[in-house]
Amino acid sequence: MTDTEPTDPPTDPETGTDPATGTDPETAADESTAAATSDAASERDTDAILVASLEESTGKTAITLALARIAQREGDSVGYMKPKGTRLQSNVGKTLDEDPMLARELLDLEAEMHDLEPIVYSPTFVEQAMRGREDPAELRERVVEAFETLAADRDRVFLEGGGEYDIGGIVELTDVDIAELLDARVVLVASYAVPGDVDDVLAAADAFGDRLAGVVFNDVADAAYDPLETDVVPFLESRGVPVFGAVPSERTLSGVTVAELADALGATTLVEGETDGYVERFSVGAMGPDSALRHFRRTKDAAVITGGDRAEIHTAALEAPGVRCLILTGGHRPSGAIIGQATEQGLAILSVQTDTLTTVERAEDIVRSGRTRDAETVDRMEELLSDHTAVDAVLDGQ
Repeated sequence: MTDTEPTDPPTDPETGTDPATGTDPETAADESTAAATSDAASERDTDAILVASLEESTGKTAITLALARIAQREGDSVGYMKPKGTRLQSNVGKTLDEDPMLARELLDLEAEMHDLEPIVYSPTFVEQAMRGREDPAELRERVVEAFETLAADRDRVFLEGGGEYDIGGIVELTDVDIAELLDARVVLVASYAVPGDVDDVLAAADAFGDRLAGVVFNDVADAAYDPLETDVVPFLESRGVPVFGAVPSERTLSGVTVAELADALGATTLVEGETDGYVERFSVGAMGPDSALRHFRRTKDAAVITGGDRAEIHTAALEAPGVRCLILTGGHRPSGAIIGQATEQGLAILSVQTDTLTTVERAEDIVRSGRTRDAETVDRMEELLSDHTAVDAVLDGQ
């Protein structure tokens, strides 16, 4: 008996099809893989719920973990997975997403990180994918295998989407693709401020189709709450888009304290001040002192970011009641008079080494992400979901 090299299936040289079946071998292989995935999904008892969002920083992580915790308390065994890691940081020499790490801790999971986060959707990964060095079929298989590992003996697996729901198209793994791949129901997290925001919800509903279980509006400001309930929700439901509820805006979830901001920026605190005050926006002190004072007086819960050598801007910020702290860039130290006045008023002064533009970009990212994700945040979101949404309908798909 001799060993022989494996041979490819015979094909018609003119049509590229298998002469026995009349099919393209590659197409047949793809269809076989899809069928196997479908069969695995149909045999599985685990309920898969994908929490997707229209944009970054809508509270998707807190909502996903809060739903998982509620299900746990009701007696379900739950798992968690974020197929595409998009909220990346360096951890022990590896680039990983923070959200699966938090999920593993809060849900008491023993799963491996490579299953919780099978794809690290980093800028380097995207570049490699565009150069043809990532195979979408292999990536899909990796996601399915990780999911099946996590779903074993679980009643539910909560899947967290990757930022915006359409991220991942480069490798054919948007949230729409993942919902189809893993046979998941979709809960869409959306924000609402103006009527035009409804267009984005309708576009997402069209993309997800029948897999969309419903929408949860989150971080809704007081001024927008009544129009949302009286006009928007009935309109969406008349268009076949279920709405599970609307979570009102809450400062402890949408802003950051001065102390948290200082820590995230790696700032040196020159004046302690009231570090438990909340910052929700920024003003850049790049104008003249008179214009700066008028501008600062119109703002609320703001941090003023300016050069450490702009004494006239520092003075204007100290005279504005809505300013919560002063962030000085370039590593400069203000005058003793400014330090003394800030100390007397209880206004925190922070100093950073970065330039003003870089500091503004970093600070906006911090505030846009809201309060640092932790157990307290998830605990509060559980309460908000229970009070303002139809949680049973979310979990049971009713």
